[in-house]
Amino acid sequence: MTTEGTFLPDVSLQGPRSVAHRVRLAFSAIRNSLTTLWSRTGVRSTVIDASVFLIAVLDVWLVVPDDAPTYSVYLSALSCGALLLRRWFPFTVLLLATPGFMAGWAQVAAMMALGFLATRKQTHWQVWVGAWLVWMCRFILWPLDEFVALSWQLHALDVIYSTVVAGMPLAIGLLIGARQQLATRLAELAASRDRERKLHAEMVRAEERTRLAREMHDVVSHNITLIAMQAGVLTAAAPGGEAERTARTVRELSTQTLEELRGLVGLLRSGSVDDDGPSPKVCEIPDLVQGCQVPVKLHLDTLPAHVPDQVSAAAYRTVQESLTNVRKHAPGATTVITVSADDEALHVEVRNDPPARAADSGPLPSGGYGLTGLAERARKLGGTVESAPTSDGGFCVTARYPVNTVDDTAEDAEPMETPTA
Repeated sequence: MTTEGTFLPDVSLQGPRSVAHRVRLAFSAIRNSLTTLWSRTGVRSTVIDASVFLIAVLDVWLVVPDDAPTYSVYLSALSCGALLLRRWFPFTVLLLATPGFMAGWAQVAAMMALGFLATRKQTHWQVWVGAWLVWMCRFILWPLDEFVALSWQLHALDVIYSTVVAGMPLAIGLLIGARQQLATRLAELAASRDRERKLHAEMVRAEERTRLAREMHDVVSHNITLIAMQAGVLTAAAPGGEAERTARTVRELSTQTLEELRGLVGLLRSGSVDDDGPSPKVCEIPDLVQGCQVPVKLHLDTLPAHVPDQVSAAAYRTVQESLTNVRKHAPGATTVITVSADDEALHVEVRNDPPARAADSGPLPSGGYGLTGLAERARKLGGTVESAPTSDGGFCVTARYPVNTVDDTAEDAEPMETPTA
């Protein structure tokens, strides 16, 4: 099978450009892979926790002197190790980090613990207690005798530095937490607006369905009832003969139409989106052909054991609409209906000859919505409907409906034998 419109470039003329393009594609694939990997919560959390821990350890290792007391090294190590639990116990981690800051060298560990506590708790009392502890750890010099020996100028500088050390992680944590809360609220607001739009659309559709049901019941149903009553009067007034048979047919069709109309009105008022009411089957096509008053040749092959209800109804409606168009636009024309199936789809073809005579009562009104509706139904089921005039002046409607892509819970039916009409 050949595909037209396919262009294969000459690789020999695009050597350097082709290599550069492949390199860009490779870098793009690596970047997408890293982005996907980073977006996974577990990987991202592990990388962040490891980075925080390593930065805190590096801060202690760079500033601790060789002659540092052993207890200060242990307290600093405890402060760094406690950061691994900051996601679950933020306030406890801060309490464990402050001794390593006051009597040790873990200043960055305490600042990180305070920043994460502020991010999680925002203006909770634990945040202010933690900020005061970090401030005191930076202000008080260990051992205490050296702190007492400092001059007032150094104490004033320690107040400034302590405020910076405690205030910077506090401000960053509050900012990050507020940003997260704002993003969450914006997402909730967007979801709420989507729900409101959906509810409003449902309300508008429900009102429109109710209006259509009311109009169908009050206008169409009334007129069809009058037609059925007039046909009954005509049947009683002209017993025997062609007039009685025609009137009886009109009455039967009017009664059947009223029943279908009541079902449609019920569906509209119930607000059901799908066709949950009784629907015609493809096995009822022979009955439809017998009462259509059109010379028809029906070829109905053996169908699969299970045909979804929606596909079966679509095939029936295709034949029904095609026969209606033949009666309206090609009176007296011979029509050939072929219904067949394979492993994937149900096929329907309705082909009629040119009209044999002119319409008895002039052209009937037609809006062209019947074939449009068939096409829309087919697209919904994943199929196709095509219609076009034939070369001899007739018309042909061809439909294809997949039988394996429609979920249906109906029980399997027995295979239908080929009838003859």
